Amino acid sequence: MTISIANVSLPQMQGALSATQDQIAWVVTFNIVATAVVTPMSGWLEARFGRRKLILWSIATFALASLGCGLATSLEALVLFRIFQGGCGAPLVPVSQSMVLDAFPKEQHGTVTAIYGMGVIVGPIVGPVIGGYLSEAYNWRWVFFMILPFTALALAGSWVFVYESASRARAKLDWIGLFALAVGIACLQLMLDRGQRLDWFESGEIILYAGLSAVALYVFVVHTIFAKNPFLPLGLVRDRNYMVGLVLVLGFGMLNFTPMTLLPPLLQSLGGHPDSIIGVVLSARGLGTLTGFAILAVLSKVEPKLMLTLGFVAQAISGVWMAQLDLNLSMPSLFWSIYLQGLGVGLLWVPLTVVAFARLQPQLVSDGMAFFHLLRNVGSSVHISLSVALVIRSTQVNYAEIGEHVSRFNENWLLPWVSGAWSSSSTQGLAAISSEVGRQATMIGYINAFYFFALTAVVILPLLLLIRR
Repeated sequence: MTISIANVSLPQMQGALSATQDQIAWVVTFNIVATAVVTPMSGWLEARFGRRKLILWSIATFALASLGCGLATSLEALVLFRIFQGGCGAPLVPVSQSMVLDAFPKEQHGTVTAIYGMGVIVGPIVGPVIGGYLSEAYNWRWVFFMILPFTALALAGSWVFVYESASRARAKLDWIGLFALAVGIACLQLMLDRGQRLDWFESGEIILYAGLSAVALYVFVVHTIFAKNPFLPLGLVRDRNYMVGLVLVLGFGMLNFTPMTLLPPLLQSLGGHPDSIIGVVLSARGLGTLTGFAILAVLSKVEPKLMLTLGFVAQAISGVWMAQLDLNLSMPSLFWSIYLQGLGVGLLWVPLTVVAFARLQPQLVSDGMAFFHLLRNVGSSVHISLSVALVIRSTQVNYAEIGEHVSRFNENWLLPWVSGAWSSSSTQGLAAISSEVGRQATMIGYINAFYFFALTAVVILPLLLLIRR
């Protein structure tokens, strides 16, 4: 819910904090990166402090970070609190999901994962709708304030129902591996987020980020191979289904939240729709996910590879569908295209989890779940950054190309049914033409981003052949 309601108010935050489109995307991407960096520590944190204490402290600090987001007075402060929010809440998903899987035998994991996924369903339905109305009636800060009652409810429920996990050996944390992984991911994200603004590798700063990321990730891989107790247990690497599952969940993450980030600024800046309407449109994704889970409940015995294929195909079709949009935004078409994207998410999540953990040893489940969610988050942040950069780059290129045809030497301007009220002979007329050229160029940028989304889904499909039954 936190991710979806933040997306609803991105345009309003952008105006209130005087941010550009790539800057306001940091509110989403840095939150995801913080989650990705802390998520692999979940197993160690659970062993070090206990499951009950970890969950209670994570919820409490997550609530405080959410309050800080609502009280932030600058973009820098908001991004900082979003980083804290992502880091503090990171252990909740892998620890709670491993708690569920620990409590049931493997033959029931598909069923209990679907039930556990109700939170994944309800959040994206409720969050955008309520958040959209609150931000329209008050301001963007209320999308963060509304999280607090839910965190209070979660804290009370955890206090009553969550018991301490069975005693387990004190795990040692591989700090070298953790530091190398954190630096690699953070520098990669900084490179992607600031690349377009600094003209990519024409900038020394971007070259520095790329070099640090490459070196850090190389150190992580080498250290993992030769260390006695590496941050990434080698038992995970030896499991073929799990490694294929990691690649697939990376692709799943790339497809997961990208439309949720692109659509709000598109709907508000080009369509002129209020936050409440944007919230309703985004809630279609949650309804699609609900449908996907319902289909899985009925077809629980179907081969997971088939359901994964249907899920990625649904994502590809959704991307192509959204790429057919134009400036005369059709709300029904937009609603059903984002619904189809949510349906793909619902069809993918349960079989993807079951396939990845089908052959994994029980003692590796917690660490495996942590890295599983790590790659999901990294995929989301990377693809969002690339998509936003593609929109901005395409807008600039197409503005220049379309602008070439705005000339007194273009004979079409002599035709009244072409020129209409536009005129190239006055400052006001040129400003109107520039505004329209900008709208058209921006729309082409979004169309390119949606085609990129569809292409990502298609590229992943051949990897499904590597899955063992």
